Amino acid sequence: MHAIRKWLLSGLLVIVPLVITLGVLNWIIGTLDQTLWLLPDDWQKWLVDHKVRGLGVLLTLAILLVVGAVASNFVGKRLLGWGDAVVRRIPVVRSIYSSVKQVSDTLFSENGNAFRTAVLVQWPREGLWTIAFVTGTPGSDVLEHMGGGDYLGVYVPTTPNPTGGYFVMLKRSDCIELKMSVDDALKYIVSMGVVVPGGPSTVAIKQ
Repeated sequence: MHAIRKWLLSGLLVIVPLVITLGVLNWIIGTLDQTLWLLPDDWQKWLVDHKVRGLGVLLTLAILLVVGAVASNFVGKRLLGWGDAVVRRIPVVRSIYSSVKQVSDTLFSENGNAFRTAVLVQWPREGLWTIAFVTGTPGSDVLEHMGGGDYLGVYVPTTPNPTGGYFVMLKRSDCIELKMSVDDALKYIVSMGVVVPGGPSTVAIKQ
């Protein structure tokens, strides 16, 4: 029985990461394949009949490269500026577009600081610690209501799904900057503390 249990656990350690990885890749490829509707109907029918998958990834990359190349030159910047001004004049759409654009500009800008630093904070109460990511600094209006001071905006992710979490504003002195990279911090969170960056491979429970 001990040998059977050991084999089962060894099998799970091999199969579970593989199945989850394949599931995520399948979801990504399936989502990106939705871009194939841009192709002519005859092409789409041929791809469906022959069950060709994955071309959506290449098509998406090609679209991103073309749009990026156009947006990087003078004419492209003028056209994007004109389009941006038009969208911002449309009621309802402008509020959604402006919010999404501001977030994307902050996250993907080469000069942005959002989600570039992992910090250790006490959450949800004093004495309990977790890892968070710095997103910025509060605005002057918010700081005024908080009585002023040096604060940081941080995102506290949940585990094992870091896409959900809480945005809180803490004093800079209450945030301990970590030397670990953001990737290592995410692995630590997703693994629920099992994968310790630079830590031991096993944890001693009994003293």
